[in-house]
Amino acid sequence: MSEEFILWGSFSLFVIGMLALDLGVFHRKSHTVSVKEALTWTAVWIVLAMLFNLFVYHYFDKEKALEFFTAYVVEKSLSIDNIFVIIMIFSYFRVPDAYQHKVLFWGIFGALVMRVIFIFAGIELIHKFHWLIYVFGGFLIFTGARMLFGEDKPLDPEKNPMVKFVRRMFPVTESFEGDKFFVKRDHRIWATPLFIVVMLIEGTDLIFAVDSIPAIISISDDTFIVYTSNVFAILGLRSLYFALAGIEKYFTYLKYGLATILVFVGVKMVIVDFYKIPIEISLIIIAFLLAISMIVSVVLKKK
Repeated sequence: MSEEFILWGSFSLFVIGMLALDLGVFHRKSHTVSVKEALTWTAVWIVLAMLFNLFVYHYFDKEKALEFFTAYVVEKSLSIDNIFVIIMIFSYFRVPDAYQHKVLFWGIFGALVMRVIFIFAGIELIHKFHWLIYVFGGFLIFTGARMLFGEDKPLDPEKNPMVKFVRRMFPVTESFEGDKFFVKRDHRIWATPLFIVVMLIEGTDLIFAVDSIPAIISISDDTFIVYTSNVFAILGLRSLYFALAGIEKYFTYLKYGLATILVFVGVKMVIVDFYKIPIEISLIIIAFLLAISMIVSVVLKKK
């Protein structure tokens, strides 16, 4: 049994164990997640990520530890934008607070599966076709510029292709059926609005992954580092959602910071063959952009 197999196997068992503990023990029954509980779980996931980062430092080296930390910060930052979209989806469908955790659990479980495919495919493609790094870099620059100068379009879930697909596949009940995704009526399987919400969240994450995975690959081309940093950021997404829900109005200018970060990592990828920006400098720039956008949001909101 190879050392790499043990490494990947141990981490996978850890993720499965934490997910089982979360849904099977701590959130076995649907309930409204309080801000205190959300902040506690947010702290737990951050501490676990930092402990794992310490493991990376001792098992690999300082460079890999910095890559993990930077990738984690970038993914965590970009996931905040994802959270605001989830808030709008829950608000549009009027999802009861008690059901939101279950929806996020299965939404994020699906996101983890999709991220594995994206990460392995992305890194393998760049290793085989190096010129794709310029394509990914250019795409990130374009996406960041569009976020900076484009207009925000109002959310209309009913026009979403995922929603249309579900409605074609299943009849949908008019109201929620507790926390169930499917119910049986008249010998037919009916989807509930809660299932549509899960599929919308999956689709939203797929769109965000198209931006975030190339951004992370620009920081490290080590599959294990990219995957683990991504997983830790996503696993903490649910608790972060409940911690941030209700205060999103204080982060009005955060999207500009995130857009600038995307442009920066895009430029970093495009110029990598001419000049490789040190990981320490990348981390400082990313943290600075994120901090400034959050500070400006809070200060201007108060005024």
